[in-house]
Amino acid sequence: MPLVIVDTLPVREIFPGLRARLIHTDRVTHSWVEVDAGATFPEHQHPHEQIVTVLEGELELVVEGTVHRLKPGTVFVIPPDARHSGRGVTACRVLDAFAPARDDYRSVV
Repeated sequence: MPLVIVDTLPVREIFPGLRARLIHTDRVTHSWVEVDAGATFPEHQHPHEQIVTVLEGELELVVEGTVHRLKPGTVFVIPPDARHSGRGVTACRVLDAFAPARDDYRSVV
């Protein structure tokens, strides 16, 4: 899988209002996410380091109780096991990178 055209990947709903196209390797997962304006994702945590990059729009990210407003070009690194949640302030596009790979996302339908 050396070349991937993201727009050709299947779309999977990971939370209501959040749709992702997923790329997995043995070591990392990339999640190209479209977030509807006002859509939220609940507080959760996972053992993966997560790098959140906002490509378009505005995302509110709450990490360990602290609110962060992310705009295009903003990157936030969420450490493993940190509790986090968020919402689309506007419709937005986000690239999430997870290490190690998210095996639980391999079966997301």
